[in-house]
Amino acid sequence: MDKLSVISGCLFLAADIFAIASIANPDWISTGDSAGSLTVGLVLQCQTIHGRDRNCTPPQLPPEWITTLLFIILGIVSLTISCGLMVMSRWRCEASRHARWIAFVGMVLFCTAALVFPLGFYIDEVGGQPYKLPNNTVVGSSYVLFVLSIFFTIVGLLFAGKVCLPG
Repeated sequence: MDKLSVISGCLFLAADIFAIASIANPDWISTGDSAGSLTVGLVLQCQTIHGRDRNCTPPQLPPEWITTLLFIILGIVSLTISCGLMVMSRWRCEASRHARWIAFVGMVLFCTAALVFPLGFYIDEVGGQPYKLPNNTVVGSSYVLFVLSIFFTIVGLLFAGKVCLPG
């Protein structure tokens, strides 16, 4: 197992962790009104009113966000398999080739999720239009974590592409 395999495996693992954290954290969309704040995630929606305790409930997701969640989960599974194959490449060099293709599928799933997610900005909680958030609303830290997972997946693929070259 060479250095590039280790680096790409670590990048795939980091991307996997960031994607899992982005789903677990209910801060994909955030409204910071003076009367309170609302954070909308893919699995939880949390509201704070006038400094009271934060109240979290499962959201009613539009079909676009259900699709986004499905794509992200499938991407996480792909990256997890890729990490396992990168470890296996220590003993079998061809495993890294399979890991690279499975990670590529994960990257495509993540990128598709990133394109589908903004279509759901029309929901009542957000009050925007597809691909357009209202002025008082911003994407939250979970979305940033998700974008980082896409970045780490792409960089990991660049490193994995240099593995097992004849030389």
